[in-house]
Amino acid sequence: MFGKRGNEGSGKGGTTGAAMPPIVTVTQAAVIERAAVPVLADSQSSASRPQSPAPTQRKRPARTEDYYDTKSQVFSALIDTIDLSQLAKLDTESAREEIRDIVNDIITIKNFAMSISEQEELLDDICNDVLGYGPLEPLLARDDIADIMVNGAGQTFIEVAGKTIESEVRFRDNAQLLSICQRIVGQVGRRVDESSPICDARLPDGSRVNVIAPPLAIDGTALTIRKFKKDKLKLDQLVKFGAITPEGAVLLQIIGRVRCNIVISGGTGSGKTTLLNCLTGFIDLDERVITCEDTAELQLQQPHVVRLETRPPNIEGEGEITMRDLIKNCLRMRPERIIVGEVRGPEVFDLLQAMNTGHDGSMGTIHANTPRECLARMESMIAMGGFTLPAKTVREIISGSIDVIIQAARLRDGSRRITHITEVVGMEGDVIITQDLMRYEIEGEDANGRIIGRHVSTGIGRPHFWDRARYFNEDKRLAATLDAMDKG
Repeated sequence: MFGKRGNEGSGKGGTTGAAMPPIVTVTQAAVIERAAVPVLADSQSSASRPQSPAPTQRKRPARTEDYYDTKSQVFSALIDTIDLSQLAKLDTESAREEIRDIVNDIITIKNFAMSISEQEELLDDICNDVLGYGPLEPLLARDDIADIMVNGAGQTFIEVAGKTIESEVRFRDNAQLLSICQRIVGQVGRRVDESSPICDARLPDGSRVNVIAPPLAIDGTALTIRKFKKDKLKLDQLVKFGAITPEGAVLLQIIGRVRCNIVISGGTGSGKTTLLNCLTGFIDLDERVITCEDTAELQLQQPHVVRLETRPPNIEGEGEITMRDLIKNCLRMRPERIIVGEVRGPEVFDLLQAMNTGHDGSMGTIHANTPRECLARMESMIAMGGFTLPAKTVREIISGSIDVIIQAARLRDGSRRITHITEVVGMEGDVIITQDLMRYEIEGEDANGRIIGRHVSTGIGRPHFWDRARYFNEDKRLAATLDAMDKG
């Protein structure tokens, strides 16, 4: 057991049966909260540990005060027993086995009355506390959860199949919750505490994390995790889910292939980032791609990708690197495509300038509910940057830069659909002209409240990007796809 490994030089102690492992006094234990968990060395951080398989969906009994009292006693004895510096040198599975051995001995010596299932549950919880993210681990292991929303220590909600439900997961107290949040944001070099109570971060798998701590969060730390699926969605899977038709998927593939400048528009949770990940799959392998994000989420499969991430200001308010700074700098890095994870401010002007200066095929996402609203939001974002340009000039820049707007939406039944594939054609007077190639029409709902609708073609036979498709030898496939859409 681990206590023995920490004292190999002192001879073989005769511990048998339920005997406690040798106690190792450790300086680390002095700075660890009894309910919170030590952070392992960087070499054994959660970024390097393998993902545990999704647990079976058994209903866990509600935690009681007796359970937390027992767990606290066992945890205290565990911290007094193990040598954390030695534990950090082990791989995750070996460390988990050592912890389980010691915890089993502690339970036996202290004579806690527990069933086998209760003991297994306690073992899992303590291993998760020491090696992972505590009560969050079972939720992070499930691939059917899209969002995890922790509203203080006593309330956790999850989104499953588009619906928000309350989970049985609870934290011992707000101190444990804040400790786990600090561990998450600390892995990406950020901090959250009373002086910096708001933080954006990410998990090793790219899942998006937002933390807002007291005193801003009145009822305890609020943690929101937008989970990424372990198996990344592809366009054919979106077709299977009904988000787009097979012909629409081919049209999107052609749009990505022929280096159209694309903006993906949609509301929160509509699937913009997922769709952006799908479209990047059609970028040629020999292209140099640079991504700019607030928190690195995109996971491109091309070999030549440079990932850039913004940086918030430090505690003195200095050192901030904004999205505008990243986009301006990446123009000096010889990109062939620039991909911006989310456009939310005056950086839209720099992205449009990049699209206009030889970086065809650039992409980004923006929060908007319709393609027309997307164009209006870009205008207002440029105004936010203090640019004193005439409205017509701004619209000419937008219409000359953007080729296609793809609108994603989350419907009221929780399903996600691509509702518009819209071309930006040009200007007539002071108005930007657009035309829809495909749109989604809602026809009603079934007995279970699920939305019934269909994707329909608008009958456009020759899109505005036809010449670009012919340049890339995709004109015949484009014509066949449009014909199939009309017949569908």
